[in-house]
Amino acid sequence: MAVSLKEPQDGDLAEVSDINVTPFIDVVLVLLIIFMVAAPLSTVDVAVDLPVSKAQPQPRPDTPVFLTVKGDLTLALGNDPLARDEVQATLDRRTRADRDQRIFLRADGAVAYREVMEVMNLLRDAGYLRIALVGLEDTGQGAADPPAQAPVP
Repeated sequence: MAVSLKEPQDGDLAEVSDINVTPFIDVVLVLLIIFMVAAPLSTVDVAVDLPVSKAQPQPRPDTPVFLTVKGDLTLALGNDPLARDEVQATLDRRTRADRDQRIFLRADGAVAYREVMEVMNLLRDAGYLRIALVGLEDTGQGAADPPAQAPVP
């Protein structure tokens, strides 16, 4: 209850029946902050089972450049081993410094997503922005038939 402090006409203090909204606004602002902080965190632990791509394979260039991340996290350009600090120089030699050429990136299934992203960052830092991820094509064949590799757009 609130009390009015203005001059009373009849000598006694009258009760004011208005609602004091200041505590209500404080509570609403605190709840707003809690929801703003908690909302982005609710999507972090979403389990994702990525499906096989059913996209049409893109035509390969005459001499595609395949960069492979092996299971032991070493890199290979084509069939040749490649050190991470030599990525830009080797790619520049292989592509004749044509940074618009598409680089086909493939990785072993045991390689963590973080490692694939680090290799993609190496490519971006080297100036190669056209990166195609290579995956298995879903051909609907049986388990005995080996799947074909095709770039995923």
